[in-house]
Amino acid sequence: MARLITFRHEGNRSAGRLEEGTVVELNGELPRPGDATGRVLDFDKVDILAPVPSPPSVRDFYAFEEHVANARKRRGLDMVPEWYDVPAFYFSNPAATVGPEEAVSVPPMTEALDFELEVALIVRRDGSDIPAVEAWDYVAGLTIMNDWSARDVQRKEMAIGLGPAKGKDFATSLGPWLVTLDELKDKRNGDRHDLRMTARINGNQVSEGNTADLYWSFPQMIEHASRGTRLRAGDVIGSGTVGSGCILELGPENVEGWLKPGDIVELEIERLGILRNRVAGLGRERRSV
Repeated sequence: MARLITFRHEGNRSAGRLEEGTVVELNGELPRPGDATGRVLDFDKVDILAPVPSPPSVRDFYAFEEHVANARKRRGLDMVPEWYDVPAFYFSNPAATVGPEEAVSVPPMTEALDFELEVALIVRRDGSDIPAVEAWDYVAGLTIMNDWSARDVQRKEMAIGLGPAKGKDFATSLGPWLVTLDELKDKRNGDRHDLRMTARINGNQVSEGNTADLYWSFPQMIEHASRGTRLRAGDVIGSGTVGSGCILELGPENVEGWLKPGDIVELEIERLGILRNRVAGLGRERRSV
């Protein structure tokens, strides 16, 4: 189907398919929209929301080995052997989902706001105990994810041995659209896709990676996430941060410090588009970039 969006037009929320500068409205909602309604809108006349504005759940994995090694090294820690046993994840806050071009407010209690460059999938249909060999059948498509992080808050939480919690509770950006798997067939090699990933702060590139560098594949993540429980259509599964894909790894001294109000963060993944958000001041401000 190509690029699918959730959008708002004249106060109403709908699903759509992008076609040559227009939005073809679809029946139903992502991740399983129906046929076209017959209405075609100018792309510039709609507001794009997160592909799934209110996902049932958000699981964020820790699947890029380089990121894990770099982040632990900066804390004076070696790789934990158990990381290689199963793909680890944490639950984030579905109610804090943010769309493209939305402002992200600095949460209270932090002076170390960070971005995280990730790729995510949206679950297409319900399923339990899904084997890895069948996992792609449960995927609606891929999108870009920014797992915003309050690093000072997170550091204190995880010192307790539980978390992250409030350090990640305030915002998760998704978008700008959902790209279906048929559009990415030529970029797939086995259970991974070869898609270049970059991050920019105020127009300056600070990070580059590739989705092919995943240690744990999405099918392995789905198999683990669905074991003994039920995945639901619309669930979000994030990859975790690509190597060098956050200020924590890069070092705030190397990128003009932690994020601050007014900064614009752009995450770009080949074929998946650009996810752009501006950092706003304290509070629950939500404005366009």
